[in-house]
Amino acid sequence: MSPPAAIHESPITSNGNGLAFKKDLAVKHAAPANGNGNANQAKTLAELENNWESFTFSPIRESQVSRAMTRRYFADLDTYAESDIVIIGAGSCGLSTAYMLGTARPDLRIAIIEAGVAPGGGAWLGGQLFSAMVMRKPADVFLTSLSIPYEDEGDFVVVKHAALFTSTLLSKVLAFPNVKLFNATTVEDLITRPAPTAENPDAVRIAGVVTNWTLVSMHHDDQSCMDPNTINAPLVISTTGHDGPFGAFSVKRLVQMQQLEKLGGMRGLDMATAEDAIVKQTREVVKGLIVGGMELSEVDGANRMGPTFGAMALSGVKAAEEALSVWEERRKENVE
Repeated sequence: MSPPAAIHESPITSNGNGLAFKKDLAVKHAAPANGNGNANQAKTLAELENNWESFTFSPIRESQVSRAMTRRYFADLDTYAESDIVIIGAGSCGLSTAYMLGTARPDLRIAIIEAGVAPGGGAWLGGQLFSAMVMRKPADVFLTSLSIPYEDEGDFVVVKHAALFTSTLLSKVLAFPNVKLFNATTVEDLITRPAPTAENPDAVRIAGVVTNWTLVSMHHDDQSCMDPNTINAPLVISTTGHDGPFGAFSVKRLVQMQQLEKLGGMRGLDMATAEDAIVKQTREVVKGLIVGGMELSEVDGANRMGPTFGAMALSGVKAAEEALSVWEERRKENVE
């Protein structure tokens, strides 16, 4: 049986004033005579087995694929141009923050901006390309909340593969209807508003982010400058990691804007002190900007922690807590 023919609607209609507008360009399919859709459409994987001679995919035009992607993406750009919270960085800290916020406040519109194509940061592997992920207790409670199994080694636990943690956390975050991940997108600048105080008449608050596609950002020096896009939000949470190509971006920008005097610079590895410091110091650094994860080590001069990930998860938990404690106040400031 031949597949049903595609029926195309005319893409142009008139508004009565001689002006033509595009109609909905969706391509519709006529059902086959039996009225059951694709005659070879299986309901279960088992029904596909041993039936490959008669197998065929449902009919589709290439333009449908393009429209299915671009319509949704541009609808998301429109929806999240005004967000409630923006999270910069979809590593272990940023994703943990998004998970806690999405769980606690399904009413908030949360955008995650990730420079890489693949979210997850360095949490797809443990240290030195070894696969296991180590978390010191009590970070095991976060794993339990995600139903991720682990081996208990006394003072720490081990997940058999870091990718199990990252993929589980990522899937749960992406399942929230109020959370949108824009990956392959980088934050090029911060949106600011004057917020003078008696101590600092030049103080600002952060009111959103300036974004561009990562590949464009990487080629500003050898191609014509491409202007960016923007997302307004009363609260931004930055988790871009320690210094690197895109790391510690927000806090370095604060120094350039003279909102921080200088960065402390990440110290050498001291696992015993580093993780406690990162979690405890997760906070709103300037109005409207909360910093978490290893980006804090650059602000405070904290030690690096090496291949143990408990502080990343619990810094995300604390970042969400800090965000919810100030969000309403920042929202009111954002509309004044």
